[in-house]
Amino acid sequence: MNFEQEFDNAPKGELRMNPKTNLLEVMNFEYALQDVEKPNLYRMLYSYEEVPKLMFNQRLVPMGMPKNIWITDTTFRDGQQSREPYTTEQIVHLYELLHKLGGPKGIIRQSEFFLYSKKDREAALKCLDKGYEFPEVTSWIRANHKDFELVKTIGLEETGILVSCSDYHIFYKLKMTRRQAIDHYLGIIKDCIDIGVRPRCHFEDITRADFYGFVVPFVIELHKLMMETGVPIKVRACDTMGYGVGIPGVALPRSIPGIIYGIHHYAHMPSELIEFHGHNDFYRAVSNSTTAWLYGASGVNCSLLGIGERTGNCPLEAMVMEYAQLRGSFDGMDPTVITEIADYYKNEIGYDIPPRTPFVGDDFNVTRAGVHADGLLKNEEVYNIFDTKTILNRPPRIMISNTSGASGIAAWLRQHVVSEDSESIQKTDPLVVYLKNWVDEQYANGRVTAITDNELMEQMEEWRKQ
Repeated sequence: MNFEQEFDNAPKGELRMNPKTNLLEVMNFEYALQDVEKPNLYRMLYSYEEVPKLMFNQRLVPMGMPKNIWITDTTFRDGQQSREPYTTEQIVHLYELLHKLGGPKGIIRQSEFFLYSKKDREAALKCLDKGYEFPEVTSWIRANHKDFELVKTIGLEETGILVSCSDYHIFYKLKMTRRQAIDHYLGIIKDCIDIGVRPRCHFEDITRADFYGFVVPFVIELHKLMMETGVPIKVRACDTMGYGVGIPGVALPRSIPGIIYGIHHYAHMPSELIEFHGHNDFYRAVSNSTTAWLYGASGVNCSLLGIGERTGNCPLEAMVMEYAQLRGSFDGMDPTVITEIADYYKNEIGYDIPPRTPFVGDDFNVTRAGVHADGLLKNEEVYNIFDTKTILNRPPRIMISNTSGASGIAAWLRQHVVSEDSESIQKTDPLVVYLKNWVDEQYANGRVTAITDNELMEQMEEWRKQ
């Protein structure tokens, strides 16, 4: 009998030794649904006329990194609903790149698809035809029997189901009470299980939800249903509005540590069935996703380049790098594929990536400042975050502007002059002096844009003619 089963069978309030923590812990917490008459909108935090407030209660929960962590993808679901639709060919190619990036261990575990249109279904089927174990093709559907049949017909084993959990959604969108919402959701989830499909419950707007009055009681109900049926039920904690915060001591409902720890500890949902889905409205999508891993969620849900509703989702490529930092290796993932993905978006899809976007933007490892270029001249490690040429197939680049100086020009020449002695080019070389004088003259005459590589190449030819 595992610890979760012991929890189910133990008398309420009994002390048992938890083999994971080697501590005596209270078993079978009692968190009953609080079926309130009026919605709890947390107006002290969310007044709407003001920026949301951060409230601290100084309650700290322990970190509990799962044994295995992974990434799931929502590029073709949340990512696709925020931009013009991808073509079938684009979806299939990006799916192939996700498979290649995820490596043989399948660190990119799943990718979810819409099934509403013929094009979406065709794309899902073509990706299934690839026969890849990872990423597993899953879906996101409307919660009705007809859509469950569609999932089963296509051959998918798991689907996402929306279970909005804040009173904003329960009272204002669904026009239900909390009890009615739970009964409604449980009925849908049972229908999904009956048809032979694993449910993944998307707890929409969890960072405005009554955690102990609704979320935990509902997850406990799901845990009981899972134990009865033997069918795993995933819980996706959705920070739909980006309100979540990973700072220790922040009070619920905004605390990501509190949410993930609570789902795992108070409802005893296994880490492998907990997933976090964050949005970037307050610039916290990446840090919140990392926090979710640290406090007990095995999965973090992301999209390529962070493309998603409003300010977007957590960028998948960022979590590849977070994984490597936490685990000490890529575990077989191929990060050079990140550059392939960026090139495909720019050149084939026609998507403009902001140039300073980490890892994928044109300028992410470009320097214009002369003092930085001088450091690169002496040792690349001084001003490059890691060996970007080896890891991302993106060597550091120098771009010349009014602040580059002789050091910048010398560094640029080392990158662009193909000769045996190019590495010996110094700031005092005649060509460097000539180019610097030309650059200075450009800006003295009112230029405000960067100097292009082609312009410098043309000036090199002029100098050689002299």
